[in-house]
Amino acid sequence: MIWQRDMQVRRITLADKHSANVKPSWFGESIGHYENGNTLVVDTIGLSTKNSYIDNFRTPHTEKLHVVERFTISADEKNLTAIVTVDDPDTFNAPLTMQQRWSKVNEPMGESICAENNSDFFKQNLFPLPEAARPDF
Repeated sequence: MIWQRDMQVRRITLADKHSANVKPSWFGESIGHYENGNTLVVDTIGLSTKNSYIDNFRTPHTEKLHVVERFTISADEKNLTAIVTVDDPDTFNAPLTMQQRWSKVNEPMGESICAENNSDFFKQNLFPLPEAARPDF
């Protein structure tokens, strides 16, 4: 999976099981398989807890986090729906299920690199970005 906005790449291996010793990382270890010919099921473990959250409200999680995503393309091929089940016994009392839907855009993938507006407005020091004292040119 490639994100258009920040050029990150997430790899999903079509394998039967997770590695014996998964080292925690930003995207964790994701393995996938297809169900019913049109649903990609992605099982992810090993998600790092550093600067990683369950949602946009920055709900934290532990390294026990287990995520199962089900990606399905609509019959008219205009939408992609992901139903995500999040299970972390040290964070939630029960599994949490969420849904996200995207619409197809018939345009080439654009490149967007932005080094502007990288100030930490809320003084949270979550993602400090280096800033030059003066331009290089």
